[in-house]
Amino acid sequence: MHPRNVWQAMSAPGFLLSAWPWRAAAYLVTGVVAGAVTLVGIVAAAAAGGVLAVVVVGLPLLVLTALAGLPVAQVERHRLRLVDRDPAPGRHRQPTATGLWAWLTTRLRERATWRELGYALLFAGLLWPVDALVVTTALVLPLSTVATPLLMATVGEGEEAKVLKQWTVTTWPTAFGMAVLGLLLLALGAYALGLAAGVRAELTRFLVAPRGGDLGDRIVELTRSRVRLVDAFESERRRIERDLHDGAQQRLVALTMALGLARLDAPPGPLADQLAKAHGEAGKALEELRELIHGIHPKVLADYGLKAAVDDAADRSVVPVDVRLELSGRLPQAVEAAAYFVVCEALANTARHSGADRAEVTGGHRDGRLFLEIRDDGRGGAEAGAGSGLTGLADRVSVLDGRLSLSSPPGGPTLLCVEIPCEWTERFA
Repeated sequence: MHPRNVWQAMSAPGFLLSAWPWRAAAYLVTGVVAGAVTLVGIVAAAAAGGVLAVVVVGLPLLVLTALAGLPVAQVERHRLRLVDRDPAPGRHRQPTATGLWAWLTTRLRERATWRELGYALLFAGLLWPVDALVVTTALVLPLSTVATPLLMATVGEGEEAKVLKQWTVTTWPTAFGMAVLGLLLLALGAYALGLAAGVRAELTRFLVAPRGGDLGDRIVELTRSRVRLVDAFESERRRIERDLHDGAQQRLVALTMALGLARLDAPPGPLADQLAKAHGEAGKALEELRELIHGIHPKVLADYGLKAAVDDAADRSVVPVDVRLELSGRLPQAVEAAAYFVVCEALANTARHSGADRAEVTGGHRDGRLFLEIRDDGRGGAEAGAGSGLTGLADRVSVLDGRLSLSSPPGGPTLLCVEIPCEWTERFA
């Protein structure tokens, strides 16, 4: 199996004869060059921006200095391939709009940009000198020792040679002995280069290319995408409700009226009986369609808000319901829809399963959150995952960063609590 990174290569036999020591050396040497260039670039941009800031011209330079981590991180992700073959993609979000301003605001608001700037400053101020020290100690000094016989034959004219400019060698046996020592040091230096390159690569990956990505940013984006899906779902529900109300329902009304008029004109007999039956079936179909439309997205919810919709649901409930909602305005559509359908499902469960004589819906908005409590005096014993339909509602509430909890001990009472963070979109006078 081929090693994926320098750590695996060092733990496998044949490391010294492979290309990995040289890949590690190349990683550190290019790090020295890139770090020096980064230092010069950041210092020059910051100095020029600071001097010219008084005449406004320097402000773009200061912004560019803040974004200096972006190109540095891009180069570092490419350099990682020398010692780590695993992909190292960037973790930046896509701007929500096109244009330079949208791109700039997105980059300045995300943590990845500032983390990469921090890495660039660390790279320019500390890491590249460490890379240079490691390369000098583990590669240059052993190679200089290995070259002792060559130095003695050329520079020293066969009489003497300076080893690391510290020790003088005057005999050939000693010169070849130093060369052998240099080879041993070179072998140890290869492992030192691999170790240093591995540590540097892990630090770089942690800061500019984490394997797990920026978990916080990914969670935020996932939450936003789920909210967008809920909004799209609610828009589609309203469209279906509108199409049924304005289309199929109106045709059924016209059909019912036509059948009623036909009954009046038909003489008594089998034909009149069939028209009466058809008229009755059309009326039942119209009632069922109205109930279906109301269940998809009630018009009272869209027009008058959550409080009016809950009052309407309580009026239609088989079990008497007391409603005490303190809402002085409109909430986001997704929040109102989720809260309304939770109330409807809870009241439907109360009528079907609880045997309750009375139910109660209370709640309000305070501290930036909508609170709802649906209580009944039934037999209890309800479970959210036992086919009650509350599991789907809990998922819907969680998309809005809310919570749904159920308390229903045997013997009752049953209490369903909903809590959704939200702000007013409209306040009543």
